This record gives sequence, C-alpha cells and structure tokens, in this order.
Amino acid sequence: MTGTSLAIQVGQALKEQQWLAVTAESCTGGGVSAAITDVAGSSGWFDRAFVTYSNEAKQDMLGVRADTLTEYGAVSEPVVSQMAQGALTYSRGQISVAISGIAGPDGGTPDKPVGTVCFAWADATGWMLVETCHFDGDRWSVREQAVERALQGILDRLNAMQ
Repeated sequence: MTGTSLAIQVGQALKEQQWLAVTAESCTGGGVSAAITDVAGSSGWFDRAFVTYSNEAKQDMLGVRADTLTEYGAVSEPVVSQMAQGALTYSRGQISVAISGIAGPDGGTPDKPVGTVCFAWADATGWMLVETCHFDGDRWSVREQAVERALQGILDRLNAMQ
C-alpha cells in the first residue's frame, strides 16, 4: 500500500475517532507529514509536525533528555519513546508517531546498520508501542518504507480502538 492511500485511510480513521495526529520525525525529514498533508482536508485531522533532525532539536522541541541521547543514541527506542510523548505534550494531538533511523548511505554501525529505523506510537489514553525495523534499499527506499510503516502503525492503533 502506498503512503498516499495509507494517509487517506488514516484520515478517515482519525475523523471517526475525532482525533488529531502529530508527527515527530528525524530520518524521514517530514515525509510522514507530507504524505498526510497531501490528502485534501487533512487540516481537520492533522495538527503539526516536528522535524527534529538534530539531537538539539529533539531536546528543544520535544523534551528528549540529553542523558537518553548520550546513553542510547538518537536511533533508539528510548529516544523515540520520548519523542512520541513530547509530540503529544507540545501539540493538540491525541495520537503521535516518532521516527528516528539511519537511512544511509553512511552512518551505519555493526549494531545499527543502515536501514535501522526506530518507531514509537503514543496516544492520549497512555498507550504506547515501540519497535525497531530493518529496511533494505537505498536512502530513498528506506525513508519511503519508514513513512509507510509510520502511517500503518497509526492506522492499526485507530482500527484496534473501534
């Protein structure tokens, strides 16, 4: 399924729930919010996007703790958990997705190879889901797969609530 068709489904589910979504993006550079805002009417169910590429932006805009970044690195489940919670705290949204990863072609390590992307989804009920995926392909492909996984995660949560 493409990002556009997923974004349409996410929008329908958000309207039914009467919720606003918010994104906190690093390696996708706003790709999730772009897919969402490509859908006409998205202003009715999308609040804002935080594109926090640098560690400083993650701290300043989302409240990610410096010690978490130091201990685990930006591409980690503890960091995306704090990003997702910060996105809810600093927005009017009721559901968030946070993404941080290594899209490549450089930057990978044996522990975190290129294609490693961490996700966290959180909502106003206190629910949170965190996962790490390993995507294949070039930079563009890794980012595209990350956008689709982020949207699918929102849709899965909203569908589970019905």
